[in-house]
Amino acid sequence: MNMMGPRRWRWGRRGPGRPPKPRWIWGFPGRLSFIPFDETGQPINAEPVILRPDEVEALRLVYYEGLNQEEAAKKMGVSRGTLWRALASGRKKVVQALIERRPLVIGYWGDRIEQQPE
Repeated sequence: MNMMGPRRWRWGRRGPGRPPKPRWIWGFPGRLSFIPFDETGQPINAEPVILRPDEVEALRLVYYEGLNQEEAAKKMGVSRGTLWRALASGRKKVVQALIERRPLVIGYWGDRIEQQPE
């Protein structure tokens, strides 16, 4: 993972309503794909499951770094409820990709990434 420092990330605004709050992403992996293979070694061609960068960051902070939800939410600059929703969504997508044998893509084509101000 790229550990050059935190970056602010948010998806593009779509439609009316309040714009999404930017999240601090500390270990932004860029765009990665994990593609399952069948028994013969051929890649499975199916609709991919897309993990947003904030979901990956929430999973990384809580399950890999071992932070509790309050610490992880503070590090991302969001509320505990927002972090919990990102965790729940990320877990569901990872399990869905495993059970349904679908490719797992990390990253989103509508993402907006900004470097941390100096």
